[in-house]
Amino acid sequence: MSEALNEAAQGAPRGAHPAPSHEAVRGGPVPAPGRTPVPSPFAGVLDSAAGGLSRGLARITGTTVGRYQAAVVRIGISLTWLLFLLREWPHRHELYGPDGAWSWDLADRLVAGNHAFTLLLWGRADVWFEVVYTGAILASVMLLLGWRTRTASLLFMIGVLSLQNRSVFVGDGGDNVIHLMAIYLVVTRCGQVWSLDSRRRARGREGDGAGIALWIVLGLVLAVAQLLGRTGLTWTDGLLPWLGWTPFLWGFLLLQAVWWAVRRYAPGEPRTVLDILANILHAAGLLVIVVEVCLIYSTAGWYKVQGSRWQDGTALYYPLHLDDFSPWPGLSHAMAASGLMVMVITYGTVIVQVAFPFTLFNRRVKNVLLALMIVEHASIAVVLGLPFFSLAMIAADAVFLPTGFLRWAGDRVARPLRRGGGAGAAADGAGEPADARARDAEDTDDAQKAKDAERPKEAPARAVAGPRGPGPDGEPAPSNLVV
Repeated sequence: MSEALNEAAQGAPRGAHPAPSHEAVRGGPVPAPGRTPVPSPFAGVLDSAAGGLSRGLARITGTTVGRYQAAVVRIGISLTWLLFLLREWPHRHELYGPDGAWSWDLADRLVAGNHAFTLLLWGRADVWFEVVYTGAILASVMLLLGWRTRTASLLFMIGVLSLQNRSVFVGDGGDNVIHLMAIYLVVTRCGQVWSLDSRRRARGREGDGAGIALWIVLGLVLAVAQLLGRTGLTWTDGLLPWLGWTPFLWGFLLLQAVWWAVRRYAPGEPRTVLDILANILHAAGLLVIVVEVCLIYSTAGWYKVQGSRWQDGTALYYPLHLDDFSPWPGLSHAMAASGLMVMVITYGTVIVQVAFPFTLFNRRVKNVLLALMIVEHASIAVVLGLPFFSLAMIAADAVFLPTGFLRWAGDRVARPLRRGGGAGAAADGAGEPADARARDAEDTDDAQKAKDAERPKEAPARAVAGPRGPGPDGEPAPSNLVV
């Protein structure tokens, strides 16, 4: 074998390349001269992933992500609940009062089994009912305006739970959305922008005397109610021991006291640590809202797929002929008379609801479907007469709105106020503190473009000679460029 190889080597033409050595064969193929090694498509994947994870953690812990989205959800949900309470003011006793259709005794038996929380079962007097109902309205106004937002979010949640858990059969589907969002908003920093709190911070007034007074009053009310043994306020009352409403409410009061003490007496590193924890909790709350909305649409869409009327494209026809869902009979009958319109809306509703959770990774497609869903809910409010359901869903959908659009819309709304308010209003802007406005570039849809513009230019591509030779005008051929 060795002799044959020697003969072949001697017989090879001059200038030919020698045969590769055994080491080269064992080490892999040797590229031909003049060719550039093809880089691995997996090169730098781990570094990129680590860098992305590091930037993501820095953003979540160092900033309040989604401030505008949280503010819009806060405003939308509180406004929806406020309008509902005001509209039902003449009928409040029939809906939630002690002598309502769902009697006090039936509600007490239900709450004893499901461990729900409601202030209305603390007493059967009409005066107590009026206090709770009026308090729910005031809490909605506080949260809507963003005045003492942390306190307002807790009071808003208590008001929503107290009324809805008193009469569980009152509502049109939007009450479930308000119920859930009221709980989630408690853990978010939804008053960072577009609130009276942010306006006060922008003016440099950090005094919190009114907030302290509110928390003292809440603590006294909670202590008295627990001493009197009111429903749902035992330490072990709940689905699991020590996880009932009493530990939750007292824990909230304790956290507020710690926050105030640290801000006043330890403004350095302890305050920074609390800010980081609050940002993480806020991000988790927004994530839960996002997941909740996706679950609402995905379950609604997939249940519709299983229905025969949705499969044959006639589902919309039937509610248009129900008197309870026809506030404008002429409009409903005109829509039902068009078979093509009924089919398109029926199939379009299913497609949009099923597809939306899968479009979150494509911003443009997501925004298109989001606009379609908002139009759909607005149409439901007008055609089917379900305004509060539609408002609640639009408010929940707002968590997906682009930051750039929200800032643009907020600027358009605030512009007349700035014109009328003079220099003071112009300094306040839309209720944004100066440090918040400085970080907005990180939340806008063009943030990545801004970062790319700020990065130093990379080294220009260098030409490597190859078998294809130079391209036209003396430039190297595209396949010979190595970046």
